[in-house]
Amino acid sequence: DQLFQLKFASKQLQRQSKRSQKEIRKEKMKLKKAIEQGNADGARIYAENAIRYQNQGINYLRMSSRIDAVASRLEAAIRMNQVSRVMGNIVTGMDRAMASMDMGKISMIMDKFEQQFEDMDVQSQYVENAMSQTTTLSTPQDQVEGLIQQVATENGLELAETLGLAKAAKEEVPAATEQDELSARLAALKSL
Repeated sequence: DQLFQLKFASKQLQRQSKRSQKEIRKEKMKLKKAIEQGNADGARIYAENAIRYQNQGINYLRMSSRIDAVASRLEAAIRMNQVSRVMGNIVTGMDRAMASMDMGKISMIMDKFEQQFEDMDVQSQYVENAMSQTTTLSTPQDQVEGLIQQVATENGLELAETLGLAKAAKEEVPAATEQDELSARLAALKSL
């Protein structure tokens, strides 16, 4: 029952991670629209949201992995208990075989013992591998800038370096008009 609960919790966390991935895609689409519209504040907010969802998804996966590791350990403990009982029966069988000195029985019992030991070794290696795959992650501000740049690049948008705004790469605006627009936007942002 506890093993089932742990596995169920792990699956729920994996589903939450997938939901976070969907939210990331939504936020990236909003980010793209904000870049196209020249909305620097909106673009920054959507990029931060996307990164927050990304970290949330990674945290869900990390917790799922840890719960899987605990479930594996619990399962290994249950199997070790079973192995212990089987080993006890094997020892009893070995005592009987030794008493009769039947080499065929002794060989068969020893083969069974080795097989049980190998199974136990494989299970413990699996648990160790599951636990060693945990990583840490931090969210620096450069991720926000990188995501904005990535979305702009993927969608053929150019970023205006001084404002953090974008314009469609296909638009061609005369240099003087463009400079006036940029100056007006910069002044508007400074007045906020």
